[in-house]
Amino acid sequence: MKNLFLILLLGGLFSCQNAGQHSEATTAKTEVTYAGNPIIQDMYTADPAAWVHNDTLFVFTGHDEQEEGAEGFVMNDWMVYSTTDMVNWTNHGPRLSVDVFDWAKADAWAAHLVEKDGKFYWFVTVEHASIPGKAIGVAVSDNILGPYEDAIGSALITNDMTTQTDIFWDDIDPAVFIDADGTAHLYWGNTVLKYAPLKENMTELDGPIEVIDVPSFTEGPYVFKRNDQYFLTFSAQFPEVIDYAMADSPAGPWVYKGRLFDEVPNSPTNHQAVVEYKGDWYFVYHNAALKGGGEFRRSVCVDYAYFDDDGSMKEIVPTEKGVMEIDK
Repeated sequence: MKNLFLILLLGGLFSCQNAGQHSEATTAKTEVTYAGNPIIQDMYTADPAAWVHNDTLFVFTGHDEQEEGAEGFVMNDWMVYSTTDMVNWTNHGPRLSVDVFDWAKADAWAAHLVEKDGKFYWFVTVEHASIPGKAIGVAVSDNILGPYEDAIGSALITNDMTTQTDIFWDDIDPAVFIDADGTAHLYWGNTVLKYAPLKENMTELDGPIEVIDVPSFTEGPYVFKRNDQYFLTFSAQFPEVIDYAMADSPAGPWVYKGRLFDEVPNSPTNHQAVVEYKGDWYFVYHNAALKGGGEFRRSVCVDYAYFDDDGSMKEIVPTEKGVMEIDK
């Protein structure tokens, strides 16, 4: 009987110590609900970015429209989804499309949204209509759900501005990080990772374009801050995995830390966002797990991100059950 009492006591202490850290423990009155992956089941979505606004988590995605079995990306607009409990997602529909940019002709590729001084800036990848190659544009709105308009009237980055590679798709996948002091930092690229600070208006570069040297960089940079440390996650190799680096400043220098996430089934591309919401950290990514999915028909998923005591990230293992429901 003594031993049984000790076991029960230790079990109770363990449960208390882990409370509030997405523990799977339940009570007689509480049943854990999981979101399931992919989180979007009614269409093919890819290249997620995430932003928290008014206590709501918004996820911005690309929209894969290619027919099953056909080759090549068919992407014309960007979707918005939101949640307050990590399980139930509201589809706000397409909120930005290529035709908002008069100077662009196609390809709503990876994009990223940030909020600054009450305005929302949506940095996007498109195909330029007159300058050969991919380009980065900026849309702006006073509301996170739009309507959005072209913030510049021309591209922020064009392929002729960068000469580190000969490929025409090296100016893709913009990611913007805004630090606590209000400074904004732009990261983008394929094969070569490029960086430049942004001016206060968010529509001009505030310095020369620099190159960040990290091993095996492919594309998809994403920068966030936790405590006093800056994290740079990115797609590496091909088929792609997710690696990461850390720094004491958003401008670097960056110290490569290693593998964060392995290849995903059915999709050679791998694209991620990392976001804190209501006390937990989440890793948002895509795979191609939906029926009929594949390289050009992908699906956005969410799992937890974890950190070690020294602040570094733990490797993330994808799950089918996804993350737990939280209080609204």
